[in-house]
Amino acid sequence: MKTGLTNIPVFKLYGESQTWPTSDLLHCESIPKRSSLHHWEIKPHRHADLFQLLYVQRGQAVVEIEGKRSDVLEAAIQVVPPMTVHGFHFSENVEGYVLTLSAPLVARLEAQMGAPLTVLASTGCYPVGRERRYLTPLFTALHHEYLNSAPSRDLQLHSLVSVLMVWISRQRQMKTSPGNLGERNQHMLGHFIKLIEQHYREHLSVDTFAHRIGLSNVHLNTLCRELTGQTALQMIHQRVMLEAKRSLIYTNMSISHLSDHLGFSDPTYFSRFFRRLSGQTPNAFRHAARHGDSET
Repeated sequence: MKTGLTNIPVFKLYGESQTWPTSDLLHCESIPKRSSLHHWEIKPHRHADLFQLLYVQRGQAVVEIEGKRSDVLEAAIQVVPPMTVHGFHFSENVEGYVLTLSAPLVARLEAQMGAPLTVLASTGCYPVGRERRYLTPLFTALHHEYLNSAPSRDLQLHSLVSVLMVWISRQRQMKTSPGNLGERNQHMLGHFIKLIEQHYREHLSVDTFAHRIGLSNVHLNTLCRELTGQTALQMIHQRVMLEAKRSLIYTNMSISHLSDHLGFSDPTYFSRFFRRLSGQTPNAFRHAARHGDSET
C-alpha cells in the first residue's frame, strides 16, 4: 500500500470521521446501505477503538487488510480489530451485515465469558459453510433489534452478540501473543482501554494508568496519539461522556445523582465538564435527545 499509516483516516465508523453516532455500545447495518452510496467501495481506513465483523451472506467481496487483498467468494465472517487498515469492494448483489462493537462492550463480553476474546485480537476470515442457516437469522435478528426500540432492547442485543461471540470464538481457539513492535503497541493500547473501562468512574490520573500498564506518562500519551489521534486523557474523558450520555437518554437519574454515579464530587463541576466536551448542558442534551433533535 502506497499510503503511509499516518495518512490513513481514523473513522468512528467506516466512511465517517464524526463522533460515534449512537449511544449504543454497538452498531449494526446492512452492507448495501452504506456501500451502495460509495459505488460499492469502502476505501482503506482504520478505527481507534472499534472491532468490526463483516458478514458476507451472499455475493462477493474484495477485502484489503494492511495492503493485502483477498477475495471472499462464499459466505464468511471477516474480523477487523482496532487500528487495522482495511477497505472493502463489494459486488452489487452483495447481501450481509457489518457489526461494529465498541471497546467497552467487548470488555463487558470478555468479563461475561470469563476469558479474553482472542478471536477479535487479529484479522481473520471464517467461512461459514452450512452454518449460514444458523448465522443469517442471528444477524437478521440483531439488525432488526438494533433498528427498533422494544422493551429490554439492550439485553436482547447483548444476548445476540454473546451468541455470535461464542460461535466465532470456537472457530479459532489459539491465542496469539504480541510479537513485533506494532503488535506490542496495540496490545498495550488494548490494556489501557480495558483499564479505562474498569476505572473510568474513579478519575484516576494518566500517571496512574501508565504505571499500571508499565509505561511512562509520556510513552502512554505518545502511544495513544499515534494509534488513536487522541491523548490518554481524551480517551478517558470519552468513556465518561459515553456513560453520561447513555444515562441521560435511558434513565431518569437526576443530574446530581448522575454526577455522583460517575465519580464527580460536585454536580456543578460535572455540568461544566459535560458542556465543555459536548457543547450542551446535561439537561439540554437530555431534552434534545429525547425529542429527536440531537445526534447522540
